[in-house]
Amino acid sequence: MFYTIVGTQWGDEGKGKIVDWLSSKADLVARFQGGNNAGHTIKVDKDTYKLNLLPSGIIRNKKCLIGNGVVLDPWALIYEISNLMNQNILIDKNNLFIAENVCLILPIHKLIDEVNELSRGNNLIGTTKKGIGPAYEDKVGRRAIRLCDLNDLNNLKSKIKNLYEFHKPRLDKFKKITDYEKTFDELVNISKQILMYSAPVWKIINDAGKQNKFILFEGAQGSLLDIDFGTYPYVTSSNTSSGQIFSGTGFGIKENHNILGITKAYTTRVGSGPFVTELNDDIGDHFVEKGQEFGTVTKRRRRCGWFDSVLVKQSIAINGITDIVLTKLDVLDNLRDIKVCVGYNYGNQEYNHLPFDENIQKNLVPIYETIPGWEISTFGLTDWNDLPKNAQNYIKFLESKIEKKISIISTGPDRIHTIDRNNLLNNF
Repeated sequence: MFYTIVGTQWGDEGKGKIVDWLSSKADLVARFQGGNNAGHTIKVDKDTYKLNLLPSGIIRNKKCLIGNGVVLDPWALIYEISNLMNQNILIDKNNLFIAENVCLILPIHKLIDEVNELSRGNNLIGTTKKGIGPAYEDKVGRRAIRLCDLNDLNNLKSKIKNLYEFHKPRLDKFKKITDYEKTFDELVNISKQILMYSAPVWKIINDAGKQNKFILFEGAQGSLLDIDFGTYPYVTSSNTSSGQIFSGTGFGIKENHNILGITKAYTTRVGSGPFVTELNDDIGDHFVEKGQEFGTVTKRRRRCGWFDSVLVKQSIAINGITDIVLTKLDVLDNLRDIKVCVGYNYGNQEYNHLPFDENIQKNLVPIYETIPGWEISTFGLTDWNDLPKNAQNYIKFLESKIEKKISIISTGPDRIHTIDRNNLLNNF
């Protein structure tokens, strides 16, 4: 059985907790795109674990794979591994496997990120400045340094030199100093710490698939940040939709695949870009404060707004989502009335989908329907029947608008704060 976890909004939907929850029965957990611009926070009892590159299944000592669709900052990975090991999480070559053809993020990529933002002036996209985009650019430009290149030092030095010379004119313009020999030396110094995890991930994952192992694919960011189907240009540099699992890991089995869409009970976004249901009022502040809406990676305050059923329905279609996981329901507990966006107006035209035209996106006006709140705490509930009637009605209303069943409901940050409404976990 194969499951893919994707966010249906702009990220920060709570994928880390759900992957951790589902991975209790998984044999393998795989990351298939993104880099350390992703941030997952997992709370277990009194312990909190923060992950950027490592699949969330590592907390349960599952076999974890980082696929070739990821861009890997080797220094960030070493730092993350060290932090988790200090929290008594075991990480070794028996439970972590990194695709030998994964492309690396080098110091120069972070410099390019800075230069790119400077070049944009006031038209900032809101990058994390971790070198993700430039690393993907070099991958497409066939200049990238891959993990397997660390096995041949002579060839590695030549490749790094060529890469730095390619970018030097642009960096010189902004007086950014580069030193390919320093990067080479630093890579050599850490190469053994990284190469110990190098593996033919495509083979491992296909062999597991043929043996009908339970494989969990873990996405980063959210569907609306997809380079093709997101709110371009305010997107990430990779494909965040479920189809990326195949090119991002080399997995080739299409049968018996379920796709879970992680969806927040309201909507949030970090950084620039259109946000039709954004609230710049007391309710928006309430979402920030009660939902602790600050980026795991950027620490920036997240923009908050009402649930947008149009966006979620669109994500469901593009990802082929089979079930919805609704998170942070408890954040709505204190509201008397709750609004849900069910369509958009643009001039005299009404839209039941998000058009890709940037000018239209930023001028859309939401069409709302109002649902009565429940004003009773749902925090920590684990049984559907214990939910207030109006909370049940809210969930059923969302289902009617997004045309997909909500099978799992998260009522708090801990892995036990979960309602398995349709007995999904026990059916694995």
